[in-house]
Amino acid sequence: MARSQKIPTLSIVIPTLNEALHLPLLLSDLNVWPNDFELIIVDGGSIDLTISIAHIQGLDVIKSPKKNRGYQLKTGASNARGDWLLFLHADSRLRIGWVRSLSQIIQNKKSKNFAWFFDFKIKKDNLEYRFLEIAVALRSLFLQHPYGDQGLLIHKDLYYKAGGYSSIKIMEDIDLITRITKKTKLKRIRESIYTDDRKWTNSNIIKRAIKNYKLRKKWRQGYDIDNLSKEYNS
Repeated sequence: MARSQKIPTLSIVIPTLNEALHLPLLLSDLNVWPNDFELIIVDGGSIDLTISIAHIQGLDVIKSPKKNRGYQLKTGASNARGDWLLFLHADSRLRIGWVRSLSQIIQNKKSKNFAWFFDFKIKKDNLEYRFLEIAVALRSLFLQHPYGDQGLLIHKDLYYKAGGYSSIKIMEDIDLITRITKKTKLKRIRESIYTDDRKWTNSNIIKRAIKNYKLRKKWRQGYDIDNLSKEYNS
């Protein structure tokens, strides 16, 4: 949310779709940011209280004509006024240390030459989640492939040089990251972001990982994105 009429240094973009359960928690995390910032919520057609919660917080909501996260992220970025863009999923939680770390990055002029991501965490004690966190950390660090649920902090200049988000239902994060890595490196913010465990609950992590790998392979081979989206959500 813009706290004054000044142009904010940081614009935070959150795509939503029926996130009434998670959005208030994320908003409470973001409200500790001490400086002017802009919060942009782009909703994909929520039928729960997501929009009402945003309005109660004094936020305007951009209503997307498409239930399409890539389109929502692209729309949010195109409306942002800040020099820096922070993209977050609505079911994310941040530790208080994120303020110090992001402030240091933003204040360093060299930081704008890179894109930045959080360390992936799941707030559950299950042992298999610890292995998943390690796998994601290795993939992000060595393969330079963090995903959307790890957030993305990027200077607006680099965002547009890389081409920005594409209006696609899934793989929008991989698509942008692939283009960013052709221009520069991605670096760790060195703070954790906690994501909800709902996508892994009642599912086999290994089988899901294999399924996602096959979907990514099909996407790179040019398969129809609508069919891949149906397969992903099946």
